Amino acid sequence: MSLFAMLWKNLWGGSRTLIYPARPAVSEHYRGVVLFEPSNCTGCAMCKFRCTSRAIEFTAGKGEYTWSYDPGRCTFCGRCVEGCKTHALSQESDCPPIYLSAGELKKSYTLTRKPPAPRPAAAALKPKAGGAQ
Repeated sequence: MSLFAMLWKNLWGGSRTLIYPARPAVSEHYRGVVLFEPSNCTGCAMCKFRCTSRAIEFTAGKGEYTWSYDPGRCTFCGRCVEGCKTHALSQESDCPPIYLSAGELKKSYTLTRKPPAPRPAAAALKPKAGGAQ
């Protein structure tokens, strides 16, 4: 294709952009902003280790921890949601909101650490009646 033909096509081809605030339709399997349910979180920090874009920050202290999420850094891959065993994380199916400055959408939660669930006592081994000889 010649340069002039390409210029002619681009000049007279019409607009190829969407007028703001119109957005394209979201696909069926789109993964959006991560939602956090603090009551389900155990503070294992697995989500932080799985987050490749470092959108999730986890800071542990004595008796409490801070969990924060910045959608401006998120790639919406869903690895954090897949790695959360307690289902404290989920994802919206809508596009993320528009923001004008870095960190504007960042959310932080400071939670008290839950004590670990007590392990059931091991049943004492009893010899069987009429034991084998």
